[in-house]
Amino acid sequence: MVRTIIGRRVAAAVLAGVLVLVLQSSAAVAGGGGQFGPGAAGIGDVYFPLAGNGGYDVRHYDIHARYDPATDRMAARTIVRARATQSLSRFDLDFVGMHVSAVMVNGQPARWTRERAHELVISPARGIVEGRRFVVVIDYAGVPSTSGVPGIPGLKTGVVPTDDGAVIWGEPEVAADWFPVNDHPRDKASYAIHLTVPASLQAISNGRLVGTQTHGGWTTWSWREDSPMASYLAVAAIGRWDIRRRTGPWGIPILDAVDPRVGGAADHALGMQGRIIRFLAANFGRYPFRDLGAIVDHADLAYSALETQTRPLYDGRLFGGQHDEFVVVHELAHQWYGDNVSVNQWRDIWLNEGFATYSEWLWNQKLGFDSPQQISDDICSGIPATDPVWQIAPAAPGLANLFSGPVYFRGAQTLQALRHVVGKATFFRILRSWAIQHAGSTGSTSQFIALSERIAARQLDGLFHDWLYRHGRPLGCASTAAARTNNGGLSIAPPATRFLVARLGHRML
Repeated sequence: MVRTIIGRRVAAAVLAGVLVLVLQSSAAVAGGGGQFGPGAAGIGDVYFPLAGNGGYDVRHYDIHARYDPATDRMAARTIVRARATQSLSRFDLDFVGMHVSAVMVNGQPARWTRERAHELVISPARGIVEGRRFVVVIDYAGVPSTSGVPGIPGLKTGVVPTDDGAVIWGEPEVAADWFPVNDHPRDKASYAIHLTVPASLQAISNGRLVGTQTHGGWTTWSWREDSPMASYLAVAAIGRWDIRRRTGPWGIPILDAVDPRVGGAADHALGMQGRIIRFLAANFGRYPFRDLGAIVDHADLAYSALETQTRPLYDGRLFGGQHDEFVVVHELAHQWYGDNVSVNQWRDIWLNEGFATYSEWLWNQKLGFDSPQQISDDICSGIPATDPVWQIAPAAPGLANLFSGPVYFRGAQTLQALRHVVGKATFFRILRSWAIQHAGSTGSTSQFIALSERIAARQLDGLFHDWLYRHGRPLGCASTAAARTNNGGLSIAPPATRFLVARLGHRML
């Protein structure tokens, strides 16, 4: 329990005025010179002003959720362990929908209100002094809500019922649909996720399965992810699964959960996970986590996939075609860029999607098809300069275009342009340094530019402005577009084309 000056026993003989003075003075000292005050209702994201919260840093979430697919009802308790970054009189957690029945802070009942349909505002019985750790316990129940994805109409995320259970997934705001959370990648934490479901079903989540326990017709599946994780990467998939285990490179345990109705369609791609992470590690540095695997659902996920940490989620219909491992390359590349290193602001999303797309281009070349430079050239020549797609700047796409095609392909083109200018060795040194220096944390576009300039020992503002911020086809496209005008259009190998078109169609996350 956190101890504060307010909770000290004071002799009854102390005069009331002196006591007040002592309390105020001590609180000011303990709080770094400031008084107790409310934490901010948002962490400061330009596109999502109310995402995340200020005044504290979460260290760990312990989620206990019981889900009944027959009623779509969830009853849960979430325990939040955090440290105050200011002296708090109250603070917010992001939470949508379900009914809150009780809140405790450091073992004492706390008052709470619901504000702006998104904020759970908690007022503890005693102020929390800056620098002190505290524990919040929230009990809640109800039918969880679903969410959407900016710029992708009709894509349903959040707690999405399926014909045999539910899948909890989405980006960028999804965690608040099923647990109280500081819902922004800037505040990562470790997770313990305990999912109680009917005994006939199985419940899959992130990290390592630490145990199951069955009682009274219900089974609790307990998972743990000790590496820092952004909240949107927490996944839960409830249903009937064919669970497959094997050992991957460097002894990494691989656990795949495949909907039996998918059959063997995903076997080829999932069987290549070990080979893929070896390839990615050779380019980006060691695999950043202790576990690896996949969730492949037969449910309608709009032909989407998501890089949920250690265990990406895939729509089963993505598999069964030639070179269907490209989507696995994309989501596993996100384990380095997106999961281990996350966005500092959501406008930095190209640092996730451009990097993952570029990884597909590297894989494309490994298979003997076009090189990243050839793919970038073909995009320049294959998309007319008048096409409005060039008006979307990857590093400032706007909320409606957060997951638009240019964020993916033009983000990847930026990396290839950087490689062309600084050379292969320096380029991959930049990518590996980025993954190491920001491991378990976040990074911004300006930080990536600064790192690139430092390692390359040259000024690169013009290059990055052209590819990331220019509204219009990048000037760097001009020479390659003219040279390849008569090549018959896009010549990307069919498997790469398949997934590039998927990005342009706003289908992949």
